[in-house]
Amino acid sequence: MSNLNGLTVRWSLVDAPADTADRLRDYVEEPSHAKFTGKPGMRFKTWRMVPGQWFEGCYVFESDEARAAFQAEFTPNAPTAPVSELTGAGPLFIEPCEVVAIAEGGAGFATYARF
Repeated sequence: MSNLNGLTVRWSLVDAPADTADRLRDYVEEPSHAKFTGKPGMRFKTWRMVPGQWFEGCYVFESDEARAAFQAEFTPNAPTAPVSELTGAGPLFIEPCEVVAIAEGGAGFATYARF
């Protein structure tokens, strides 16, 4: 068993337009969050960003097969994906990874379309 049920997709923001971070926040809030909420085969997705440096989608799937199917569908379209259009370039990398463990903190797990 390979346990590569995670996937990380990262874009550079170094050369992106100045308003890209705000545009990415808007995009995640609507429509991206809704697109991934309840997605079959996916346990959860987080969107991470260091404005001016990088933007990233982190996915955790229920199985290696679900991750591989999503990656096979996403990768050929990555250069024209909405985030690629917002950043002005395709992803720096699309990388499967092993999710070793997940812990829920005392504050509990909550989902938000925007923090």
